[in-house]
Amino acid sequence: MAEEINSKKETKQEKVMTFWDHLEELRGHLVRSLIAIVVLAVIAFINREIIFDKIILAPSRPGFLTNKGLCWIAERLQLNALCFDDLNLQIINYKMSGQFLTHMYISIVAGFIVAFPYILWELWRFIKPAMYDKEKKYSQGGVFISSLLFMLGVLFSYFLIVPLTVNFLGTYQVSASVENKIQLSSYISTVVSVTFAVGLVFELPILVYFLTKIGVLTPAFLKKNRSYMFVALLVLSAIITPPDMFSQVLVVIPLILLYEISIGVSKRVYRRTFEEIS
Repeated sequence: MAEEINSKKETKQEKVMTFWDHLEELRGHLVRSLIAIVVLAVIAFINREIIFDKIILAPSRPGFLTNKGLCWIAERLQLNALCFDDLNLQIINYKMSGQFLTHMYISIVAGFIVAFPYILWELWRFIKPAMYDKEKKYSQGGVFISSLLFMLGVLFSYFLIVPLTVNFLGTYQVSASVENKIQLSSYISTVVSVTFAVGLVFELPILVYFLTKIGVLTPAFLKKNRSYMFVALLVLSAIITPPDMFSQVLVVIPLILLYEISIGVSKRVYRRTFEEIS
């Protein structure tokens, strides 16, 4: 009997949480997420050679896995434009503190990427009390799927789009008398922006899930406007890739696949949310 009274009191206390109580709760989740980012950033900072020589700067070298694969394809298809075996980018730094600040920046970025699943989990823990039992059941795998999609987008970008972007823009010349010397900050911003952009685009099914859940999107709308969305995806792939058809096709294919998956997700959510109610 006493346990039932205590549980009722706890339920009432949860219901009367004020705005400041929620804000305090959110602060705790944000602080823990920030601590995770900082710890992982420190680890990345210490392992400078691995982060820069083995990861960040690797796509700019002929020995990178993707570059060797493109040369193998180019040899068999007789498409010499795909092979960058003579790639020799000169990455330079002009500012006194440029390399140190870049080291700090990349360490934070690496910490955020690795901590991304934990950040999503903390966010889910914050919104979990506001969910119904049925919603909690359906959202249990949301953190894992969101993290998986983001990491797949990051890996896809790193191993495909980044090498194509670096190789195309880094070797493009308006004249043979103009030599390319790439500034470190320019190279880093290109790699980071392209990687993050694709990682976020891969979250499309999750975005469609929530928009369908609140009634903004329907599977019928997604099917009806499929042709328009394909054009939009082509434009998006053109923005985040070098200006050549090969790169755009390689990017737009998984984007179209993600859109088709999103239609299936929307159909399932719509049926569970609205058709079962009616």
